[in-house]
Amino acid sequence: MPHWLPLMLESLPSLLWACVVFTVPLTVLSFGLGLGVGFTAALTRLFAPWPFAALVRFYVWIIRGTPLLVQLFLIFYGLPSVGIVLDAFPAALIGFTLNVGAYTSEIIRAVLGSVPKGQWEAAYSIGMSWAQAIRRIILPQASRVAVPPLSNTFISLVKDTSLAAAITVPELFRAGQRIVATSYEPLIIYVEVALIYLVVSTVLSSLQARLETWLSRYGGYIEAGT
Repeated sequence: MPHWLPLMLESLPSLLWACVVFTVPLTVLSFGLGLGVGFTAALTRLFAPWPFAALVRFYVWIIRGTPLLVQLFLIFYGLPSVGIVLDAFPAALIGFTLNVGAYTSEIIRAVLGSVPKGQWEAAYSIGMSWAQAIRRIILPQASRVAVPPLSNTFISLVKDTSLAAAITVPELFRAGQRIVATSYEPLIIYVEVALIYLVVSTVLSSLQARLETWLSRYGGYIEAGT
């Protein structure tokens, strides 16, 4: 038996536990909240008056122009200097949510803008309100275009959560660091951590392909119906 196999088998339960209890919830919550922030920001930039749209542009500019790790450090280590103290997980959640929100807002803004203006005019001509047009006509068509980039953002977020180890969130990579500190086998443990990330990313990529296929069929039906 290879000398590294017992160590990998011994450490696997701890790594999987950290992945299930911290990495997965942090990813899902951050993406869900970030998607809501991004959708709101995109609609604001497209349809809100200038002062609100300018505020959203400033937010997107700041987030996209600074490293995610720096953003996490500002929230977790910087805010206590002004009296705002957050635990590690909420701080990471806020940081990832704001980051995802900025990037998804640009994706959503682009896909909404890709829907022909004639679709809006057709919706209004049959008496639909703006909200009805968005919900019934625009979003079903835009969703097909949005799925690939949004899915890529989600998969990237799974890997980006490893940065939360820098602010002491006990997620998958942090768990690997702790095992390395006691086993003194960084190559074996970090390869194992990388393999877990790889498996998760592969599963998500497969689900993304299935979702794209389903939406392609559904989108064709929507366009035929409209």
